[in-house]
Amino acid sequence: VVLAGDSAVDESMLTGEPMPVSKTAGDKLIGATLNSSGALVMRAEKIGAQTVLAQIVQMVALAQRSRAPMQRMADVVAGYFVVGVVAVALLTFFGWGLFGPQPSWAYGLINAVAVLIIACPCALGLATPMSVMVATGKAATHGVLFRDAAAIENLRKVDTLIVDKTGTLTEGKPAFHGVVAAAGRSEDEVLRLAASLDQGAEHPLAQTIVAEARRQQLKLSTPEKFESASGIGVRGVVEGLTIALGNTALMEEDGVAWHALEPQAEALRLEGASVMFLAVAGRAAGLVAVSDPIKRSTPEALNLLRAGGLTIIMATGDGLTTARAVGRQLGIDEVYGEVKPQDKNDLVARLQAEGRVVAMAGDGFNDAPALARADVGIAMGTGTDVAMNSAQLTLVKGDLRGIAAARRLSLAAVRNMRQNLAFAFLYNALGVPIAAGVLYPFFGLLLSPLIAALAMSFSSASVVTNALRLRRAKV
Repeated sequence: VVLAGDSAVDESMLTGEPMPVSKTAGDKLIGATLNSSGALVMRAEKIGAQTVLAQIVQMVALAQRSRAPMQRMADVVAGYFVVGVVAVALLTFFGWGLFGPQPSWAYGLINAVAVLIIACPCALGLATPMSVMVATGKAATHGVLFRDAAAIENLRKVDTLIVDKTGTLTEGKPAFHGVVAAAGRSEDEVLRLAASLDQGAEHPLAQTIVAEARRQQLKLSTPEKFESASGIGVRGVVEGLTIALGNTALMEEDGVAWHALEPQAEALRLEGASVMFLAVAGRAAGLVAVSDPIKRSTPEALNLLRAGGLTIIMATGDGLTTARAVGRQLGIDEVYGEVKPQDKNDLVARLQAEGRVVAMAGDGFNDAPALARADVGIAMGTGTDVAMNSAQLTLVKGDLRGIAAARRLSLAAVRNMRQNLAFAFLYNALGVPIAAGVLYPFFGLLLSPLIAALAMSFSSASVVTNALRLRRAKV
């Protein structure tokens, strides 16, 4: 993280974007990126295997070693295939030995060896792993990390996408919008207490409130106690006072009378701001509003996903008015506001019960249960570690266009796997009978072990070559 200084950093090795990114105090830095200009004083927060680059390498390696459902089927078939080939070789040996022309046993031995050589379970074994390996490598170059091969196969089936708002549809770098104080409180006091409590929170909205308080040079106190009420806000003790900061669900849970501030809150929500209620010692003390601009890539990404046949649903912990305001801007008809982590999880379960194949995209701790429950969990690389650990797919750049690219790659990869499996089955279905001598009665043709060996090598090489075509797939 940058402690002091200003510079431009080349992050193209991670994001693929050629333009340097401006960095100032408080901004995050990524190991192995290049400082283009200026000087920075920074603090290392992660080393070794914990760094972003190391995690990317690890995720790609894990995905390449994992087994797709289609591969497990091929492995089962290959097991029976080996037994079948040995049986065919024995039948060939004894069939030629007992009924073939002289020297019958010599013919039997040569043809049995040809059967064993030409049979190629390795083509079956390579059919899906090669496609998975090439697809995960291709995805990584586009800022998409698959955690396992099953995600590659499942993503193409998804018909419903649930998206969180903050950090997923929006920048996740909110701007301070304003503060409203209740009677008997000052705006500075409301902001100071809210920021003091939020020092213990990881959420981008919390960081914005803290940054604004520091910008105004307000003296912040260290929370004596801090607790995250997942999806609805935070609680704690500051300066001996019990404080809660969050949405109306948190106020209801704590028995706080918040309705007197609702008109001001609704006006802020209509402006697209996220509104948090501050309660001090069980009484409403004011409002803090933060707005989070929509990512420039989001409208295009949603249009691409809709064109791909996906139903888009937004589920956010923000107020329903704010959620609907954002939904209107983005053309999202189905919007859920003030939802808790369990509500998101239940929404995924309900849609799955209706027969839908559901993907969930989110970036926060509160999205983790739904990410784990979804058929495909999609985490923003700009979000929390908990979200990324719960997801099967990570978008390094946090750009939803990556989902559309990943779906196209999923379709191409599965098509490639099927082509490889079809060729492997066809090759063996034709090659084994020919090696056994099925053409001899009609054309007098026999396959020598040398030709069988060349054919076997060709089958494996063709599967590998076909898999490598994925590198040129348009995503």
